[in-house]
Amino acid sequence: MNFIERGFDHQNQWWKYAIILIVGVFGGQLLGSIPLVIVMMVNAATSGGAMIFNPENMADFTMLGISKNVGLLLMLLPSVVTLIITVWLINVVHKRTFNETVNGTNRLRFGRIRDGFGVWIALIGIYSIGDYAINPENFVLQFDLTKFILLLFISLLLIPLQTTCEEIILRGYLTQGIAIFTRSRLLAIILPGIIFGLLHSSNPEVKEYGFALAMTQYITFGLLFGLVSVLDDGIEIAIGMHAANNIFLSLFLTYKSSIFQTDAVFEQLNLNPIKDAVSLIVMGIIAFIYFAYKYKWNFGILTKKIIIEQELNNQL
Repeated sequence: MNFIERGFDHQNQWWKYAIILIVGVFGGQLLGSIPLVIVMMVNAATSGGAMIFNPENMADFTMLGISKNVGLLLMLLPSVVTLIITVWLINVVHKRTFNETVNGTNRLRFGRIRDGFGVWIALIGIYSIGDYAINPENFVLQFDLTKFILLLFISLLLIPLQTTCEEIILRGYLTQGIAIFTRSRLLAIILPGIIFGLLHSSNPEVKEYGFALAMTQYITFGLLFGLVSVLDDGIEIAIGMHAANNIFLSLFLTYKSSIFQTDAVFEQLNLNPIKDAVSLIVMGIIAFIYFAYKYKWNFGILTKKIIIEQELNNQL
């Protein structure tokens, strides 16, 4: 095992975590939001000086005169800036490289990223096709080739960076940090999973469908990604799955309360959050079984005591 154990060195003073979270994460989000604020102010000034937001979805910037593609680009920029600053700070403050935060080694397993992406895009695609076949009147075709080409470019370029930002901070950096202070792999899975859900509590889906139902989906995602990462000794599969999920929603399926307000191929008129939550759990189980079988995971590692190399040398 390398992933969690990589965090056990002499670079884990509490103030270093404060620097990463305050300067890297919070500061990166603020800095990356500046272009969006500027565009909002310029558009408001040219339209009479008032900023008018969509009260049903604050992620919909069209009432401000910002196109959906530009809005998506500006909304993704904070995560890109946060990723760059946070990875740099982790390297400077903790002496830990990007690759070491991903899996504890100096080599990325790109095959795992590909598998995570491919399996999840297949599952969510099959589910969506089935949903369309059963209830086609619930979907509106809104394909526009010109808008879609730009959307495709933005989604494929920036969404993987946005999802990698979340994974490197939560499933990588924080998972290693929590394991250091708790000596528990289970808590290193559970706590980042809950944090992942709570960080999405301001998303428009939460307002539309209620905190409990929305958090069920987000925390299920978080726990699934965390469990996969600890068992696979790295976060590559989670990176691929997360990117596949968000790219699919951006390109092919949007709805009025989605955080991704895009010119996707289809708009879904009505959602059943209970059905979607159950379907997410089922798809998660299928993906988990597939990866567990393919990569021959050892489930005993979940309850195995974490022993640092220095402690092991002392015992000897």
